[in-house]
This record gives sequence, C-alpha cells and structure tokens, in this order.
Amino acid sequence: MSLMPFTYFMPTRVESGNRISEKTGEMIKELGAARVLIVTDKGVRAAKLLEGIEKSLEHVDLDYEIYDQVEPNPSAETIHRGLEYLKQHKSEAVLAIGGGSSIDTAKGIATMATNAGHILDYEGVGRIKNTPIPIIVIPTTAGTGSETTNSTVVTNKETSFKLGVLSSKLFPNLAILDPSLTVRLPQEITAATGMDALTHAIESYTSKAASPVSQAFAMQAIKMIGKNLTKTYFVGTDIESREQMLVASMLAGVAFSQSRLGNVHAISHTFGGVFNIPHGIANAVLLPFVMKFNLRACTDQYKDIAIALGKSVSGLSTIEAAEKAIEAVIEMNQAMKIPLNIKELGVSIEFLPKLVEDSMRSGNVFVNPRLTNSSDIKLIIEKAYKGDLGDC
Repeated sequence: MSLMPFTYFMPTRVESGNRISEKTGEMIKELGAARVLIVTDKGVRAAKLLEGIEKSLEHVDLDYEIYDQVEPNPSAETIHRGLEYLKQHKSEAVLAIGGGSSIDTAKGIATMATNAGHILDYEGVGRIKNTPIPIIVIPTTAGTGSETTNSTVVTNKETSFKLGVLSSKLFPNLAILDPSLTVRLPQEITAATGMDALTHAIESYTSKAASPVSQAFAMQAIKMIGKNLTKTYFVGTDIESREQMLVASMLAGVAFSQSRLGNVHAISHTFGGVFNIPHGIANAVLLPFVMKFNLRACTDQYKDIAIALGKSVSGLSTIEAAEKAIEAVIEMNQAMKIPLNIKELGVSIEFLPKLVEDSMRSGNVFVNPRLTNSSDIKLIIEKAYKGDLGDC
C-alpha cells in the first residue's frame, strides 16, 4: 500500500523532569533574552506555582514582569492588553505558565510583538509574516499539548467565535514539563485536561491527514493516557503518573500539530465561544458521540485504540472491537464523574443553527475521518444533548 506524502516539522526543545522548572532561568538565558514577561492566570499565581520559577529567574539576574489576566477561552482583548504590558516593560520573550489558555495568550502576545495589526487578522493557516519573540512554555495541566503545537486559539467576543491561528512560526522555542507543578490540580481539572489530551491523540490518530509519524506519536500518547489518567485522578500526588501524563499530553500535541484534529474540536470550540465552556470538558463529553459517528469510517484504527486502552478484543469482529474503544472512553468519563451529555455543561439547543454554522467553519471538519456536512454536525450535537449514543 502506498503512503500519502507527508512532512514532519517540530522545532520545540522539550525538557522533562521532576522540579526541572527550578532551572527555567538558566534555560531562558541560553535563548539570549534579558527581560521576560510571565503570562499566567490568577489561579496559578494564587497556588504559588510561580515561586520556584521566579527564584530561578532571579538567580541568573533575569528581569521579569507578570501578566496574570488570562481567563478561560482567552479573548483577543486579553492578548492585546498583554501586548501593551509587554511593550511597557520592554520584555524580549514570553514565558507561559499554566494551562492552554495561558499558552494561547502567550503565543498571541509573542506574535503581535513582531507583527502589525490585530491578532484576529491572522485567522487561518500560514498568515504570520514575522517570527514571534521567543516563546517558553511551562504547562501546569496535562491536557492542552500547546507546548509543542503550531497554533493558538482566540475568542472573538463580538461574534462569540473561537478562531484558530496556525503557523510553523508558533511552535514554542522551549517546553518545560515539571510534574511537581501538577500534583495539586483539583480532580475535575485533572479529568478534563486528561480527556482533552486523549481527544487530541484519538482525533490525530484517525485524521485524514495523519501520517506514520503523527500516528506513532498519537498511539504512544493513547497508551500512556490509558495507563495513567485514572491513577492521577484518584491518587493525585503520584509523581510518576503525573509525569507520564505530561509527556503523553506533549506527544499528543506533537501528533496533532502534524495532522490536525476532527469533529470533536470543530464542535467544542463553538461551545467555548458561545457558552464559555472550558475546552477540555467539552471535548471529553463530545468524544464518544463523535467516535460513534466516525465508527464505520475508521474501524481498524478504533480497534487499535481499544487495545491501547486496555480492552480485550480477542474473538471479536473488527466492528465489535472498534466499539470497545468507545466503551473505554465512556468508562473513563464515568469513572471521573464527567457528564454524559452536553446539556449538563450548559449548552442550549436554541443556539443550534449558530453552533452548526461555526463548527463548519473549522478546518478540522475536513480532516475528520468520516465525510461530514452541516446536517451531520447538527445530528451529533442533538444526540450529545440528549445523551443518545445510537447510530448516527
């Protein structure tokens, strides 16, 4: 069987290890920056997760300021306020510390530090002309994978739409994975972000744009998440499983930066834009419904996923084995008390026409393994609202 042509590109340096964030200052010094803007949110700052990192910056005489105004589903306005803060303090690099929202905000700020106009001008693929200032990322959740991706997601408040900006220039220069920063995560955030990472890996593995390289990263991420996510949820303080989840999330990010995603993300971004629902939990709830929709289009891949998630498929037909993958995802959601329908998330079906229209704007629809039109998106949302996993 011949393979589709593919390109693999991922320039981010990754450093992983317990308490490695305490060496952040030394690593940033190697990038040549003298003044750094820390981009984070008030919750991360209140949890005192910055303390060891700040000490490392001070130890090597790096000047820094802190911009802690990041909100969930960060808006274009938040990025441009951060840009003004960066200019005011003449910062030469951005250091994102937090979850996906802080990382997206930092990428946006770094981009606009060297490019004219407004961040919303750069929606789509390959529109960034000038290389952003250096981007350093320290994730405090194991879910987003944004520390190794070429994209940022921004909310346009005027239209209640989450848009994507994609460019090879958006890969961070350095990602620092420190499990000690994740051990105090609340259970619900551990669950939502972990299922976000699993969604990334599954959608990347089954994407029409997948390659042998992206699928290798995605499958390894699926295996690691299957073995470690519920342990991090129920134990919490286990450093080994926390580190495994951080690495798995990073691998899933590497995978989907090469392959894009699918219908889960096309739809979940609309939930963030319209209802301000956190991205990870939206993905977690939608995932079984989209998998059911895609089942006939990728039975072999779903069989692989079922096995990777620990399901026995001996003696089953390919379609029966594929259904075990959906079963495994549902069981993980149930174990971690994730809702089984989107109604419980606050989705209102009154907005269905807008949700369908905005979902179809996403490039992820076109790489979803099953051909998808607006009627399909409507049906998926309706079934997810009712919690109906019947055939699509």
